[in-house]
Amino acid sequence: MKTEKRQDYLAWDEYFMAIAKLSAMRSKDPSTQVGACIVGNNNRILGIGYNGAPNGYDDDKFPWAREGQNLDTKYPYVCHAEMNAILNYRGDKKELEDAKLYVDLFPCNECAKIIIQSGIKKIIYLSDKYAGTEENIASKRLFDECHVQYEKIQLGEKKEIRIQFE
Repeated sequence: MKTEKRQDYLAWDEYFMAIAKLSAMRSKDPSTQVGACIVGNNNRILGIGYNGAPNGYDDDKFPWAREGQNLDTKYPYVCHAEMNAILNYRGDKKELEDAKLYVDLFPCNECAKIIIQSGIKKIIYLSDKYAGTEENIASKRLFDECHVQYEKIQLGEKKEIRIQFE
């Protein structure tokens, strides 16, 4: 008796973006949760990360505000998901070269520089919420000049992924 394979499985892009979204759920940022997943040429996950306080910085003392004096906001302190995913990678740097980065929010210009320096050559993102801002324009200029491809993920029908721990 031959059984047909499942038809509702996740495509690779959906799978890796789902891992990025799941990673984002670790973020303690009350306003913006971002996750990232780095994938090698053989569809092997090389690193994941989410936005949060640096190691050793007490989350309860961390300023999570978006507005106010710069030093009283999260901006000069937070580590972005892309940075954390790259830093969490523990293998040979050569494996990062030509890798793909899945991230739910288009990278800022500071992360763009880190991505370029790491050797990652393709960004697949879910949202470009800050399109047109100076930081976003700078990111795209950097990527274009350094031949890093970027594209919005192409999703078929809308999917909801539910994880149930039993």
